[in-house]
Amino acid sequence: MSTISSPPFVISLLLLMSIPLVLVLAPWVLPPKTMPSIPDLDEAEDLALFRRAAVPYFAGSGGARFLRRPTSEPKIAFLFLTNTDLAFAPLWERFFRGHERLFNVYVHADPATRFILPPTPSFRGRFINAKSTQRASPMLISASRRLLATALIDDPANAFFALLSERCVPLHSFRFTYRTLGGYLHLPRQRSYIQVVSDEPGLWKRYVARGDDVMMPEVPFVRFRYGSQFFVLTRRHAMLTVRDRRLWKKFKLPCLRSRNHSCYPEEHYFPTLLDMLDPAGCSRYTLTSVNWTDSVDGHPHTYRPPEISATLIKELRKSNSTYSHLFGRKFSPDSLDILLELADGVIFRD
Repeated sequence: MSTISSPPFVISLLLLMSIPLVLVLAPWVLPPKTMPSIPDLDEAEDLALFRRAAVPYFAGSGGARFLRRPTSEPKIAFLFLTNTDLAFAPLWERFFRGHERLFNVYVHADPATRFILPPTPSFRGRFINAKSTQRASPMLISASRRLLATALIDDPANAFFALLSERCVPLHSFRFTYRTLGGYLHLPRQRSYIQVVSDEPGLWKRYVARGDDVMMPEVPFVRFRYGSQFFVLTRRHAMLTVRDRRLWKKFKLPCLRSRNHSCYPEEHYFPTLLDMLDPAGCSRYTLTSVNWTDSVDGHPHTYRPPEISATLIKELRKSNSTYSHLFGRKFSPDSLDILLELADGVIFRD
């Protein structure tokens, strides 16, 4: 009797023949080991945008190049990251009213967003070319850099760049906000208002979210920083972020799925980059008040109508230093009416 037809031999032969098929189908059958990465096309388009923003010149007639200088008073660029309706646009309209020459608005809206509310005047036509965003991925960093780059290119008078979410609201009048930021425009060295923390619990887990050694040698753990996603950058620092390639090649790497609960790239890239490049130029604190006391799944506390009062607004303004918070988050969309009621008598009454 031939041994070729024996069951053990047939089974072994089939298993051996199936190995190439397994290797081919594995990427389609097995779940990926990493979180989604930035598509190559998005990365290429961003690089072209950042190159334009990083060179503060424009081409004149005959190919000559001239330095673009502000032709108006310094402005604040308000940069909104959103994936929902801009529910608080009516409140921001009251905040902006009468100060049109001192600010610009830019909105990065995830392409999947389905807007129901029509844009109000200050937001109409201010939506930039946006890409998909997703938590636990570097996509939010890319979105923030797109906003910075667009604002840099759009108006050379933009002097401060305030990153906000659609759930952020102003805690002071525009006059107070501009005076707070504008008071530093005439100093020899302006500072960015960005939180920079080096001893946050669980920092090591965040550092190795992409793999144990992948951040080296560009970002050693002793230089890895944490901070609020929301900041106010000077023009110089905005320029530094869009020029960066060295740290970005590390931070754009996707996190491991097994460590996605420690993956918050947007809270690390900007504090790490600016602390490495210009530590003296960072305030090391944020101007956006956030309540993390009862956070859920990485989200801060959401303020709802029953909680909102003049007392809450005054509490959110407070900080652990001499400065005042200028913005607050996170508010539920149905709190708009009560915030509008408090606007003139409390929020905008400094």
